[in-house]
Amino acid sequence: MLRRIDLSGEIAGYPVRALRGLMPRAELDVNAALAQIQPLLDDIAHRGTAAVVEIVERFDGVHLEHLRVPEAAIKAAVAELDPGLRRAYETSIDRVRTAHRAQRLPDSTTEVAPGGTVTERYLPVGRVGLYAPGGLAVLASSVIMNAVPAQIAGVESIALASPAQKTNGGLPDQGILAVAGLLGIDEVYAVGGPAAIGMFTYGTDECDPVDMITGPGNIYVTAAKRAVRGLVGIDAEAGTTEIAVIADAGADPVHVAVDLISQAEHDPAAASVLITDSAALADAVDAELERRAPETRHAQRIMTALAGEQSGTILVADIDEAVAVADAYAAEHLEIQTANAREVALRIRNAGAIFVGPYSPVSLGDYCAGSNHVLPTGGCARHSAGLSVHTFLRAVHLIDYSREALEVVADDVVAFAVSEDLPSHGEAVSARFEAK
Repeated sequence: MLRRIDLSGEIAGYPVRALRGLMPRAELDVNAALAQIQPLLDDIAHRGTAAVVEIVERFDGVHLEHLRVPEAAIKAAVAELDPGLRRAYETSIDRVRTAHRAQRLPDSTTEVAPGGTVTERYLPVGRVGLYAPGGLAVLASSVIMNAVPAQIAGVESIALASPAQKTNGGLPDQGILAVAGLLGIDEVYAVGGPAAIGMFTYGTDECDPVDMITGPGNIYVTAAKRAVRGLVGIDAEAGTTEIAVIADAGADPVHVAVDLISQAEHDPAAASVLITDSAALADAVDAELERRAPETRHAQRIMTALAGEQSGTILVADIDEAVAVADAYAAEHLEIQTANAREVALRIRNAGAIFVGPYSPVSLGDYCAGSNHVLPTGGCARHSAGLSVHTFLRAVHLIDYSREALEVVADDVVAFAVSEDLPSHGEAVSARFEAK
């Protein structure tokens, strides 16, 4: 079922750039999407609420009297929660809070010279807009993954947007509303797609503009985030989900197959990649995929994803080559299903999140591991990290020098300034020591 790329014994012969070019990738033309959504953003910038209402009606088929969800609807969603689902939500919230609290950094002061200190403070952004998708998959879990780190960072004002659902009376999905209520978020908007990004960026009668926008979405949400980056901060340009699995001959093909299927379930463009040194395992995984995929609820979506150019099996000679391929691919989610899995995992440099051993599937990370599931895609794990408390913090330096400490370094500052033809920079220091 998965197309095969046989690189066995050849990895060392490829330059890094060439190896990256051999990796299965989804083709996402964000610039083409940007051309389509830019007029929508411009309209929101000029007409505010009226433009948002028209865009929501055009794309979601819902006419909104108000963009903001009544607080009573949020409370009702919590009250009507199935007890088992509420327990699942609360388990996820508790574990994500526990794991993310450790990320909060204390302020630190360093004395760089007698009488001269630099203090690094970590200050939260003032207001953030969180986006929760509501298309093929309505992800209440994304509310948890975005909101909890923001709350731990100390963000004072948090707004949430998710698409209006015709099947829910024009409100966002009930699960999304319920999670918002459990987290104490009462500012929720029934606005999705680029309209939500425009609303957060430019503001409307009901929604004040934000300082930062975070959260995953489709290609049009990604394009909108690219368009407004700089006016607001963004977490990343998230693409379609992807999973890579490093597996050796001892891996259970059932475990590998169901994990590849689980991520293919997200989207027809989702990527499922197996990296293995065992052709026998690859054959067994294919057999499991062919048996299981047609029986799934979202069979057409899954089978399209598995058969796509973005998915495949990469055959390698050994685990060393598997590690090299995994680093070239830089998966959003990387599973290690090999002997000595933790040792292999510690050799990986490029991945959004690494799932170690047969009992740490990506689905665990999606919901209840405590880790964050908003992760870099499309190879961006080479240079970017997933969403965390740090996303919402800014490091600010406080420079505090005494007269004596400045005098010690004054000549050096002047020398630098003269060498860069900025003499007034030097004078700003030397003037402090002129006789009066």
